[in-house]
Amino acid sequence: MASAAEQLAASINFSAIAKADELKKRIWFTLGALIIYRLGTYIPLPGIDPVAFEQSFTGKQQGVLELFNMFAGGAVQRMAIFALNIMPYISASIIIQLMTSVVPSLESLKKEGESGRKVINQYTRYLTVVLAVFQAWGIAIGLEGQGGVVANPGLFFQVSTVITLTGGTLFLMWLGEQITARGIGNGASLIIFAGIVAAFPSAIVSTLELGRQGALSTALILVVLMLSVVVVAFIVFMERAQRRLLITYPKRQVGQNQMVGGQTSFLPLKLNTSGVIPPIFASSLLLLPTTLANFSASAGGTGWLATFNAYFAHGRPLYMLTYVALIAFFAFFYTAVVFNPTETADNLKKHGGFIPGIRPGERTAQHIDQVLTRITVIGAAYLSAICLLPEMLISYAALPFYFGGTSLLIVVSVTMDTVAQVHGHLQAQQYEGLVRKAKLRGRRR
Repeated sequence: MASAAEQLAASINFSAIAKADELKKRIWFTLGALIIYRLGTYIPLPGIDPVAFEQSFTGKQQGVLELFNMFAGGAVQRMAIFALNIMPYISASIIIQLMTSVVPSLESLKKEGESGRKVINQYTRYLTVVLAVFQAWGIAIGLEGQGGVVANPGLFFQVSTVITLTGGTLFLMWLGEQITARGIGNGASLIIFAGIVAAFPSAIVSTLELGRQGALSTALILVVLMLSVVVVAFIVFMERAQRRLLITYPKRQVGQNQMVGGQTSFLPLKLNTSGVIPPIFASSLLLLPTTLANFSASAGGTGWLATFNAYFAHGRPLYMLTYVALIAFFAFFYTAVVFNPTETADNLKKHGGFIPGIRPGERTAQHIDQVLTRITVIGAAYLSAICLLPEMLISYAALPFYFGGTSLLIVVSVTMDTVAQVHGHLQAQQYEGLVRKAKLRGRRR
């Protein structure tokens, strides 16, 4: 089966794009919104010295802040008003999604359809505010702990920082919702995508500069470029991979003589059901101790930081093993939360569908769970391989952090989703044109 990108390349023509006025409006709206977001990443927080903070940021290992800086497109390094980016909203969405499978009231809301979804979205916004306030307050305290960064430390600075950073996150949350509704693609994903892609040119330039200075050999740079192409192709292949379970619907009689049904379909199970959630969570947990150690180092405590970095630095065996274990854990955990084999088996039974050779009901649920467990093992191994290979390159070849597996996963996944939506809009435009032509021919006759 051809991918959305292959279908788009086969069917695309400039005349179709020129006639797709709705698609052009959506694309221009998306580009305008992303430009506004990028401009906000260069507006510094009031009351701080951006130059002093950037020197402090680049002068030591920042841990999880470096990961968030990659997602924010350098806004953390510049301590801009969008430093928190949209990550509190992403975290709140994941937490609410996990809770819908645990809390009965949220689970019932999820089954109510559109009205229940609106209530869950409102709960997500409330939780986003709580997480943003908490994180912004921690940033304000951390900034005051770094000498020379804050001009006038105190309660006023803390409150203004919390209001500014929380307001920036809420604005990006609203902007992402507007992109989803009036633009093209998923708004929240595109905001993170824009932050990562914006940092690619500087990462490439710094890599070439290291090659010019002799720190990296020309052969190594060429190998990394070819390896990046291979990794991107591998990600596309694995993200499209599915395990299809054959579903059969028996024939049934309607009326006296009419027989309907007897169709077959497929239940698609993605090889990587959890997406980019496991690498993000695993990286955050591994880098969080380093971040806390850096804050304690500013207060004079540096002993346990050196001990931690000795064992959990990039490329260290213990770091690699822990990273793989966390990725596997979150892959299985998140898959178990978002996909319920029992509910799927019950829905198939209600509609008369069954898997050939498997008894409907509990046996079907067990079969689906077994298949899902096996493909999740492959998915976890795929995520581990994608994330470990760049980690080793970062550690042993001193490559920029932006070549990490998590960033490549996000960029490729968002690109595939956006291309699929563009293809869908073009197909809808073509179908509308065919319907109009058919109506005109009918009127002429």
